[in-house]
Amino acid sequence: MEATPRKIRSLVIGLGALQVFIGLGAVAGGLGLILDPRGSNLGMPLDMLKNTPFSTFLVPGVVLLIVNGFGSLVGAAASFTRYRFSGEIAMALGFFLVAWILFQVYWFASVHWLHVLYFGLGFLELVLGWLLRNALQKTSRRGGA
Repeated sequence: MEATPRKIRSLVIGLGALQVFIGLGAVAGGLGLILDPRGSNLGMPLDMLKNTPFSTFLVPGVVLLIVNGFGSLVGAAASFTRYRFSGEIAMALGFFLVAWILFQVYWFASVHWLHVLYFGLGFLELVLGWLLRNALQKTSRRGGA
């Protein structure tokens, strides 16, 4: 793929919008879990955690808020500004989201439709990050985007 300004712009907008979507949802979910570590305000019973290393939703809520929430919003800012390492940031965030979902499915021994959705979004973020990284590298070698 030749890294034309139009293709880079499309990648930046698509990836940034995806990261905003993931980030805002994770901030809301993370805050919900932190404010009520028993999970009742989100309809999540504590017995969901019986096969996990956690006794409440506090630690998962903090991780969700910081990494998937604030991390994705920072990633979106990096993408929208075409920060030099925005592709790498997106790849790391996408990888973390995929791993996060895989751990949940393993620990809960079940798959919810949200697992499928966020696994797909994490994988898409990883791929878009890879494409943006490559496109930005090609334009920097040629002298600018």
